[in-house]
Amino acid sequence: MRVQTQIESKLRAALEPLHLEIENESHMHSVPHGSESHFKIIIVSDRFTGRSLIEQQRIVNGILAEELAGQIHALTMKTLTPERFAALGGKVEQVSPPCHGGSKHG
Repeated sequence: MRVQTQIESKLRAALEPLHLEIENESHMHSVPHGSESHFKIIIVSDRFTGRSLIEQQRIVNGILAEELAGQIHALTMKTLTPERFAALGGKVEQVSPPCHGGSKHG
């Protein structure tokens, strides 16, 4: 199973998100073509309500612990409650930081 599919499946099952975006950003890094090691996630869930941002991100990290221990090298995420998502008009801009490692910089 593809890593992106695993991520989506686990997050949907555990958090029942109202909105979920997963982007494989591996192509932006010094990895072989077709890699699945760098991801960006935007997720909106009722399960985040009443929790701090760090608690929300710890929930996601816990759900993806197996992937983070092996296949995923980098994970950028934006976690939101439905209320915050609505306040943003359903639009979330998330820019991943530039890659500072690998053979492109050596």
